[in-house]
Amino acid sequence: MYTVVKDLHSYWAYLVVFMVVIGAFNALVKFFGKKEYGNNDFRIALFTLIVTHIQLLIGLVLYFTSPLGLNSIITNGMGGLTSYMRLLAVEHPFVAILAVVFITIGYSKHKKKLSSTGKFKPLAIFYTIGMLLILSRIPWSNWI
Repeated sequence: MYTVVKDLHSYWAYLVVFMVVIGAFNALVKFFGKKEYGNNDFRIALFTLIVTHIQLLIGLVLYFTSPLGLNSIITNGMGGLTSYMRLLAVEHPFVAILAVVFITIGYSKHKKKLSSTGKFKPLAIFYTIGMLLILSRIPWSNWI
């Protein structure tokens, strides 16, 4: 089961990164370009929210079933972790949760606004923060 969840988490991450970049870029371009908020903008924002939440759920399952997640901390203690083990057991999960929280806040705030500028502003701010957080803690050595 561990390898299935790990592979799912790894491959789903490509979709997450793609959608978060598209969502943040779309919101930034349309906010600064003073464009109207439309159905496609809603779909992009919602799909970005959905794929990040699914990734979070897969990641939580992986965290508790992986030897590199919680089991690594239990086995070695926080002081016994190498930098790579700390990235996988502490930094990556913590920052990923923060990124999903920021994306969720941005989506929630944008729903309450009535104007296009008011809708794009929270999406641009919070989706960009989420994107930067996600990109900062991807274990790139596993990806490349």
